[in-house]
Formats: sequence, C-alpha cells, structure tokens
Amino acid sequence: MKLSIVCFIILTSATSAFIAPSTTRTSVAVTTSSFANVRGSALQMADDEADADVNASDYELLGRPARPGRPLKVAIAGGGVGGLTAALCMLKKGFDVTVYEKTAAFARFGGPIQFASNALSVIKEIDEELFERVMEKFTFTGTRACGIKDGLRADGSFRMTNDSLDYLWNPEAPADWFVKFPLRQCADLFGLPYTGVIDRPDLQEILLDECRKIKPDFIQNGNPVNGYVSKGKGNGVTVNLADGTTAEADVLVGSDGIWSAIRAQMYGEEIKKSSNNALKRQGCTYSGYTVFAGETVLKTEDYYETGYKVYIGPQRYFVTSDVGDGRVQWYAFFALPPGTKKAPSGWGGTERTAQDDPEENLVDYIKSLHQGWSDEVMTVLDSTPPDSVEQRDLYDRPPELLRSWADGNVVLIGDAVHPMMPNLGQGGCQAIEDAFVLSETLEACKSTQKLEDALQDFYKKRIVRVSIVQFLSRLASDLIINAFDTPWSPHDDLGKSWKSYLTFFWKPILQYAIFPAQFAYLYSYHPTGNMGGLPSALEAKWKKQHEEDAEMAFNRVEEEGQSTRGPSFFKIAESETVLAAKKM
Repeated sequence: MKLSIVCFIILTSATSAFIAPSTTRTSVAVTTSSFANVRGSALQMADDEADADVNASDYELLGRPARPGRPLKVAIAGGGVGGLTAALCMLKKGFDVTVYEKTAAFARFGGPIQFASNALSVIKEIDEELFERVMEKFTFTGTRACGIKDGLRADGSFRMTNDSLDYLWNPEAPADWFVKFPLRQCADLFGLPYTGVIDRPDLQEILLDECRKIKPDFIQNGNPVNGYVSKGKGNGVTVNLADGTTAEADVLVGSDGIWSAIRAQMYGEEIKKSSNNALKRQGCTYSGYTVFAGETVLKTEDYYETGYKVYIGPQRYFVTSDVGDGRVQWYAFFALPPGTKKAPSGWGGTERTAQDDPEENLVDYIKSLHQGWSDEVMTVLDSTPPDSVEQRDLYDRPPELLRSWADGNVVLIGDAVHPMMPNLGQGGCQAIEDAFVLSETLEACKSTQKLEDALQDFYKKRIVRVSIVQFLSRLASDLIINAFDTPWSPHDDLGKSWKSYLTFFWKPILQYAIFPAQFAYLYSYHPTGNMGGLPSALEAKWKKQHEEDAEMAFNRVEEEGQSTRGPSFFKIAESETVLAAKKM
C-alpha cells in the first residue's frame, strides 16, 4: 500500500509536467520541484512508519477480553485496605495480580474503619456483590445526628437538643451541641449511601474472599517486598522480597502503609528512622497529637439518635462513635510531645510492660486530663476496661506536589504516600479511590510501552484531590486544638478567652458554610452517580437489625460485664480479659 501511494504521487506529478503549455515553463519547474519534495516526504514517512513498527515490536501487547495480548502482571506490596481493594479491582479487569504481605497469616485484628459516602460509591462501582457484602456488616452513622458538642457544658444526660438562638438571652436554653454535620444532607445531594463504619477484620475477610474467587493463590503471606529495580520503559520491574528471592512484574504498587519500604527507596528515606526529637520519622511529620483509643458496650440515652460526637474543650477533644453491636468506640486527642507513651500500640510495637508504669490505670489517667469535663465523657471512660486502652502518636505527610508518586514502573497509593489525620475518616476512603483510579488508568494501556506514562497520569489525576483532603484533615485537628476553645456564653464563666469568643463567632459560619462545602466536596467523587432510592432502602433494612443486635449486647453486658474485645484497635489481642462492669 505504501508503494502504491508513492507511485500514484509520481504519476500524478509527471502528468502535470507533460501537459503544461510551453508558455508556462516556470510553472513546470516549480511543479517538478514540488514533485521532488513530495516524493522525499512520502519516502521519509514510509521510513518513519517502518521505524515505529520496529520500535513497537519491542513492547508487548496487553490484552483485554475485546483485544489481543497477554494480561498485565501487577505486584502489590501490602495487603491492607488499599492493597486488597486494588487487587480486587485489577483482578476483575483480567490482570494477573499477586499481593505480597508481611504478616505470616491474616488474623482478625484492628478496629472499625469509617467509610464515607464517596468510598461507598467506589465500592459499588467496583463490584455489586462486594458492596452488598459490605452493607451486611455495616453500621450507619451518617443517618443520625453527628457533630461537635460542648465538652464542658453538655449536661451529662446524653440528651438530644436542637440549635436555637435564644440561648443568648435564655439561661435555660440547652448548650449541649455546638454544631451538627450535614452528612445526611450532603449524601442526599448526590444520592449516595450514608457514612458509617465496618470492622476492619470483616472488610479484610470480604476482600480476601472476593479476590480468591478470581485467583485462589493471589496473595503470598510472610514475604514482604523490601525493594525493587525498575527496568525502564516497557521492561517491567524486578521485585525484591524479604527472603532473598525476586519476582517479575509489569507494575509494582506500593501499598505498604505509612512506613513504606517502597517509598523509602523511591524517595531516598530510611525505614522508620526518627530524628533525635522524634518530630520527623521516615519523611513523616509528627502532627503534635497523640491519641488514646478504647471501646465499651454502653447504652446511653442518645445511642440510637447519634452517630458520632466530637466533644471540644481546652487543648483537647474527645470523640465517640457508634460502631455497631452496642459498642461505643472513643478516641481522646491530646497535644503532647511524641513518645509520651502511656499505653501499648500496635504501630510502634510497644507493649504494656514496656511503659514507665505498667500498672497505671489508663482510664484514670485519661480522666485526669479531662477534669471539669461533662459527665458524658466520664460515663464513657468509666465503662471502659482499662486494659483495653491503646495509644498512637499521629504522623502525617505534606502533599507530594513536587515529587511524583511514580518511579518508572513503580507507583505508591494510600498511606504509603499520603497518610492523613483521622479527623475526616478519609484515610481508607482515599486509598480506595486510589485503587479504583489506578486500575482504570492501567486498563487503558494497550501495550507495556504506555505503562510508565500511565502511572504518571494516575499521579496527576489524584494529586489535587488528595492534597485537599490531606489539608482539610490536618486543619480540623489544628483548629480544634489551637484555635477552638469552650465557646463564650453570657450565662457562665467557662469560656472567657479570646479563643472562646472566636469559637462562638465561628458557629454560624461552620454550620451553614464551611461544613456543607467540606462534605459536599468529599462526596463529589462518586463514580456510580446518583443511586436514587437505594440509600434510604439500605437504611431502613439496617435500622431494625441494628437495634436487635445492640439490645442483645446490652443484655449480655448487664449479665456478664464488660470485656476487652479481641481484636484490639491497633494490634492482635493475645487474650480476652473479662472485667466486672462498673455500676454507674
């Protein structure tokens, strides 16, 4: 065909020259010259196409059901939420996926994880059966009142009150609630399922099971990835494993958490290395906050009416959330130096016996830091088994605006590249979004030649949104600790600092502008589109079951007392300790 085109151009040009009148000799010369240029260009184009064919033959075609080629081979470092979600998403697209996980075997450990409406939309888009199974284990919080309560003025009865301006002149007006979050309204705006929680072990088992349905041996335990060699465009990556062996893949996905070995190599970091003052650790910055966590089974007056509550006060805040089965999970955030260890932590590997005073009652310690606070906080703490309390210093990273998440055929997702403060509950949600967008981007690659560029495209697609969410997550903590205080009131002396006046004036802005805009932005990413009446139907189905399960738990505790739940929040509980329930 290429030769025929060239011959046609030659014939056409020659004919033009012969039929030209004798009075147009100059035109003939121009035409002949044009013929020479056209012929040269045509031959050059033919040569370029031939070179392109030779270069293209250096790369392998990547197949899909509707196109020829072999499956894309992907190695994933880390079997957490992001890694397993990426594995399922890619397996469903026909990729050949292997996950390398450091734990020798998966066990039920870890506390509840929040899934906001945006993450639920992604899960449903990935797989309908996955979504249905998650809903079976889900506890909705966004269907009920969620927001910020006054940690000093809440009257201790867990009463439900509405906002009213008459508290300015009426000393009897309730001041329990500061602002409420528009979670339900923002979810309804996009027609999405409501925010809630699922136990991490349940989510893990669902993801593992769904992946094994497609590839039974997709995961290798006890042999994590500790390095890689990216071999250039179209040549894949050599994956170095802890036992000294290697594996080959087209793409390596680093989903190995905040102390990522993949990120350490990519950015030239030393794994878990801390600065002398512990304010920096492997490129991550200490947030300024440490958090204690606990869980109790407790029936409060507002248990069925509230999802989660943030009690604010001077230099700290205390969060409670319904996590299903009658359980209330709480977090106590304090502005303390890093390494102020009082409780064990699964992240740092510390044990209770390694603490300065292993016999110290941690509930009493936390209560001592909340002197003068509402009895609602004290009631939750008093019902918590002291041995169940755990602690974690909170680290995050600034957005990687000047460095890509990708290096050749290697890419980072989730906490491995954008760990964030837990205030918005978006850490796991953003990892799930990463997994979905990365899978969609790789699916479009028709040959190995395009993979490196695809990974850079993925970074560009995600960096702006993730950076905004990171910023909002950190801002929430900084505002509550450094800029908020007990709000001013004309009826008492509990809030008289400049921060108290500022907090008071922030209230309408937060309630009617900032929080609606914040949650609307978070939920704006929803690949399913509007789900119509499904969210309401899911809530109605869940509500009855939730009450039955909770009442069973309340009755059990009444008879047997509280217990230290296994799994724990941050590590595998070695044993279950049963304690007598305190009488309130």
